[in-house]
Amino acid sequence: MNIYEIKVFKRQDGKDVEVSLDAYRGQVMLIVNTATGCGLTPQYTALEELYRKHKEAGFVILDFPCNQFMEQAKGDDEQINSFCTLTYDTTFPRFKKIDVNGPNEAPLYTFLKQAIESREGRGGGLSGLMISLTSKLNGKSKKSNDIQWNFEKFLVDREGRVVKRFAPTVTPKQIESEVAALL
Repeated sequence: MNIYEIKVFKRQDGKDVEVSLDAYRGQVMLIVNTATGCGLTPQYTALEELYRKHKEAGFVILDFPCNQFMEQAKGDDEQINSFCTLTYDTTFPRFKKIDVNGPNEAPLYTFLKQAIESREGRGGGLSGLMISLTSKLNGKSKKSNDIQWNFEKFLVDREGRVVKRFAPTVTPKQIESEVAALL
């Protein structure tokens, strides 16, 4: 399987619409699990700045709200979209709220985590460093490759390869040079 075979859902005109990630083929993607009531929510401003600066060069941010971490993405998809649009003036694609860990984990996140684990090696990289602290905070982390908190980011190159995973506290400004290098 490759990332372009994965389908996700958007809420448009009151309906759930299936979207294939093949629509983003050839673009550099930054995939982010977000929350509207988190201390990291102000990252939306920097995400939007990064998106606007590089979108013409083939860069896109894909926003996947998730309510798994202390229920910090309350509200339905329309409420989340309105909040992000009105509060942070976001224009990058936002999808339906999903689970990023556990039995209802979205296939996209299963793919992303397995791809980066294969690249970094089992138990290494970001996941191994973050698991002990964040599992105490959220009580939901069971595996070393689980998403640990809101605003974890995955960078995907133009060929659909997952090239890097960034901790929630790594800001969009801190990864801009890595995004630009792939454009």
